[in-house]
Amino acid sequence: MSRYVTLVLIFLFSLLDVKGQVRHAVVADSANGMPLSGTSVFDRDGNIIGMCGRSGTIPYVSSGSYPLTLRCLGYEEKVVRSIDSDTIFLRECITELPEVVIESRQHKVLHVLAYMREYSKLSTYTDTVFLFREKMVDYMLLPDEKIRFRGWSMPRVIKSRSYYRFTNAEGLDSVSDECVHHFSWSDWLGVKTCVKIPTALNSLECGADTLRGRYGPSEIWIRNNDRMTVDVDVLADTVGRKWIPNLSAFFKDNLDFENFRVRFNYDNLAGDAVSNKDLTGYSFNIESRGRGHDMFRFNNIDEPFFVTTYGEVYMIDKEYITVKEAKEWEKHNFGADEIGMYILKEAPEIQPPIQELVRRVGMIDKGGVRLNVAPDVRLISPHTGNRNYHFGRRVLLLLKEVTGITLVKSHRNMNNNWRKFRKETMSKKSKGKKVRRTGK
Repeated sequence: MSRYVTLVLIFLFSLLDVKGQVRHAVVADSANGMPLSGTSVFDRDGNIIGMCGRSGTIPYVSSGSYPLTLRCLGYEEKVVRSIDSDTIFLRECITELPEVVIESRQHKVLHVLAYMREYSKLSTYTDTVFLFREKMVDYMLLPDEKIRFRGWSMPRVIKSRSYYRFTNAEGLDSVSDECVHHFSWSDWLGVKTCVKIPTALNSLECGADTLRGRYGPSEIWIRNNDRMTVDVDVLADTVGRKWIPNLSAFFKDNLDFENFRVRFNYDNLAGDAVSNKDLTGYSFNIESRGRGHDMFRFNNIDEPFFVTTYGEVYMIDKEYITVKEAKEWEKHNFGADEIGMYILKEAPEIQPPIQELVRRVGMIDKGGVRLNVAPDVRLISPHTGNRNYHFGRRVLLLLKEVTGITLVKSHRNMNNNWRKFRKETMSKKSKGKKVRRTGK
């Protein structure tokens, strides 16, 4: 019996850290006490470190990660400096958009303008690239598939601001507003046209229904009068992929997803289905091993890399327009200053560490950086100081343009230089990996 009591006491104390804090607290709705699964948890540096489980349980984090920031689409953000209770309540934040009105039968295309905020991270065993990005995006959605216009259900970027932080194994970092690696998942997360509401919720004003998949709950529907929230675990069942039709090809390629959760908020419901005209926003949390091409210039040969993307999308305005107007929108190329960055009041304040990253990027002297970059000598002529050479060279170029010799030679040189650069890069990284393995 004493051994049994000892084991029980060890288990109870394992739920507490050295300060007596409850490790396995639950995040719940302050109005009805319902657990908020999929709530994102950020550490003190603004990095996403996990999500709450199906029962709303906060994942364990070390004491050095506090204060934590809890964020769930449709609820007010909350900063937790210490966990001293078994339940943390979040208060609902209702996004009110004007009701969408169809003016005539010719207005058949739904144009949606939205603000997107994302946090992405690309990491290997030695290096990390963190990205914070704000975007203005739009969608051109077709409620009727018979319309002779394709439109687009994935977010089209019309304005963007990016902030990167690069960190190596020694903890040294640098910042930039550009990166040659496109690793974010946000551009692939679009919207689904129409989905039927579970029959159990059609006759209820308030309630919840869980649809189970092969590996666990796949969809959790929560209704509150004319508002609806749908929390989708895409990995729980293949049926969940209907919510992300633009990403189905990645599953067919056997890409290893560790986590894939999407949350949709709807308002002003009428009928037995949720549709894009009712959508007020959506969020997503994706963790994958690998992403797209091999990125050989970033990681060493055969070294795995991991990608995490968390994003929030807030619908700003919706309007039914004609097909002719939709085609004009499609052809329009937005200038850098043509549209501003419109942020809804429901979007949480940017965290202090992210504000510091934005400040550092804003202080970059781009002109000075370009001047300090040493040009590749393979692209420089060895006869820069000979005037007679340049005069003769111009005459020779005019003659070669007639026969096309210049273009052919230029392409050949470019391909040769690229192959040489790639071979040198792969060789260096292969040697570096061998050194780390041997410890020399």
